[in-house]
Amino acid sequence: MTDLHRLSIRELSEGLANAQFSSRELTEHYLKRIAKIDAQVKAYVTVTAEQALAEADAADAAIKSGNASALTGVPVAHKDIFCTQGIKTTAGSKMLDNFISPYDATVVAKGKAAGLVTLGKVNMDEFAMGSTSENSYYGATANPWNLGHVPGGSSGGSAAAVAADLAPFATGTDTGGSIRQPASFCGLTGLKPTYGRVSRFGMIAYASSLDQGGPMARSAEDCAYLMNVMAGHDAKDSTSMDKDVDDYVANLNATSVKGLRIGIPKQYFNVEGLDADVKARVEESLKKLEDMGAILVEIDLDMTESYVPTYYLIAPAEASSNLSRYDGVRYGYRAENPVDLMDLYKRSRSEGFGAEVQRRILIGTYALSAGYYDAYYVKAQKVRRLIQQDFLKAFESVDVIAAPSAPTTAYKIGADLTPVEMYLGDIYTLAVNLAGLPAINAPVGFDQNNLPVGLQLIGTYWSESQLLSVVHQYQQATDWHTQRAAIAEENA
Repeated sequence: MTDLHRLSIRELSEGLANAQFSSRELTEHYLKRIAKIDAQVKAYVTVTAEQALAEADAADAAIKSGNASALTGVPVAHKDIFCTQGIKTTAGSKMLDNFISPYDATVVAKGKAAGLVTLGKVNMDEFAMGSTSENSYYGATANPWNLGHVPGGSSGGSAAAVAADLAPFATGTDTGGSIRQPASFCGLTGLKPTYGRVSRFGMIAYASSLDQGGPMARSAEDCAYLMNVMAGHDAKDSTSMDKDVDDYVANLNATSVKGLRIGIPKQYFNVEGLDADVKARVEESLKKLEDMGAILVEIDLDMTESYVPTYYLIAPAEASSNLSRYDGVRYGYRAENPVDLMDLYKRSRSEGFGAEVQRRILIGTYALSAGYYDAYYVKAQKVRRLIQQDFLKAFESVDVIAAPSAPTTAYKIGADLTPVEMYLGDIYTLAVNLAGLPAINAPVGFDQNNLPVGLQLIGTYWSESQLLSVVHQYQQATDWHTQRAAIAEENA
């Protein structure tokens, strides 16, 4: 079969179970596509062909013996921020270019236990700091819809791999929009779960109170399959919640759109820099949901202007602390011929970290320094609580909140944006991480340049099933999620 990459996760699962094709055939199909197409997209940092075929053979044996799960034999790509035993794990940084993890992240281990086949590790902004995937030591990844544009970030490699049909689904992480924004830029569905829903063990830390792993795929149904594997309590992660996990696939039709109250924050649709095409496509998608029976309710989110400054104090402060471990001593990049210990520290870090990572470490270190800690970091944490309360108040009158996922479509590679302009592009996504809420991106059309536009739905705590269900029903009534970039139509 030459079109295996066009099948949904459900169709792949059923095809494998019914012996219409084997996991080896499916894995070889994707590996051929990667070999043919990825030189243009540059989604993968490491392709694990030999291991993937061995895992596929093991999956075929499990299916034959009747010991298979729903996803046994289905390929997956992992963001290169998840530790993978025996495979290079770089976080997109020169600092970890030589790091081979001695263990698997919990997300990876759960995938292996479910029988998923790892195709490889995909590119990302260095240490997840960025919105374009240009901040990678391994170079920029291209957007499959237009190779001259970025796929978003930091999970840009994950988004590009799925959008180019170089993997059926992928893992991503979201610290301030890093699943939702690239999903928006690449025409995919991407879910950022509630903080504590997916284990962070073995996920290289950027900002520990904000980071959360989640699925990226073409549809809500495909994401639900991966969430069934990823979600759950993990004793190795102290922030992981010991809370029952839904069967996300079984619940895809559990929430009725009819009568669903969707909050429309008036501040979000008056943001300076909101592209007219993005606004129009999002409003059209909301009209479609209204036609399906949803009730649109205008709401106030008064703290909107505080999102960017609050996030860009807290996240760099946590990054400054987390990245202090990369000192050239224990593992990672080490400067050559240091004259003393201080020279080793300084040169290892200045040579091993890229410009954006250094910028955020400096901002964070300044915010945490004596004399500024109370003025900046403590005050930002107080504002963070106000942002959370702003959302909780809104959820007293609505079920979900709607917004664009990003104010524009994908930027051009090499676009001359200042750091502040880049940070302001995260206006719609940051608050969800500050409050620890779940949110999902759904593709809802294209701008005049045929670049995808995304709708973001934000839910209250632990409402992943509801978000997936609403988007699933929207996707039953529309076909935006089935649209494919020209490069994805190429057969290996």
